[in-house]
Amino acid sequence: MSSPLPSAAPLTASLSIAEFGRLAGLSAKALRLYAASGLLPPADVDESSGYRRYTPAQLDPARRISLLRRLGVPLGLIGEMLALPDAEAVTRLDRWWASEDAAMEARRSTYYWLRTGLAHADDPQRPYSVRTERRSERKIATIRVEVDQQALVPAIGTAQWTIRAHLDEQGAVHGPEHWVIYHGLVTPDAEATVEVCVPFAGTVEPAREIALRLEPARLVAFATVLRDDCFYPRITAAYEAVNRYIADTGLVAAGPPREIYLNHWERLTGEDPFALVAQPIEE
Repeated sequence: MSSPLPSAAPLTASLSIAEFGRLAGLSAKALRLYAASGLLPPADVDESSGYRRYTPAQLDPARRISLLRRLGVPLGLIGEMLALPDAEAVTRLDRWWASEDAAMEARRSTYYWLRTGLAHADDPQRPYSVRTERRSERKIATIRVEVDQQALVPAIGTAQWTIRAHLDEQGAVHGPEHWVIYHGLVTPDAEATVEVCVPFAGTVEPAREIALRLEPARLVAFATVLRDDCFYPRITAAYEAVNRYIADTGLVAAGPPREIYLNHWERLTGEDPFALVAQPIEE
């Protein structure tokens, strides 16, 4: 176990990179990285020698960066959190942690699925009933990302909460429902485009990577998936049931499939309905 970080700031007006790193618990290499990324630029750089100097006031943000990096928070998200008031940073951290927790749960479940299969133990698939439903026209805010299977869950969480934060800033109304449209096949070995969508009511302006559009009314065939089953590869059984239903009934698929999430992961138990695996069909 490493020793605790010193809490008392030195009395000197500025610190060398070595002194600052020792007090902040960061290596010179890490400090150079954070300077290059814009997270923690030095207070002064000597033009002739290139020596970097830091101030005692930079110790608190440096220690915060160090702790966030130990958690595995990406540099870009750390920059966002440092710019927020503490109360909002806590909310942003909680949302990121919930996404990471969901991703770890998905990995753990995949491990047990794979281990069970390798051990030739019985693991009966849950039977899925498929129904059709006409979904109404909705205004949605969306973000598109390129991901593989490993990055999928964290990317969905990050995109969803980025959209929701923008909707909140604009005074829009939005509930827990959101969905992910799969514009390609996401696998452990290949990336594809997914579109994270949050429906809303109100007047909103687009911003940065967030696009706005009107999602038309659609007839969909869908199967309901419990939270415990909403991970790869177990969720593929729901896709197979929907595809089989469409083939057996002579329906025709119209557009990419989607997963419609009914609520937030952390608000449900493992046996609660969590998502609809849905395929738009021609009317």
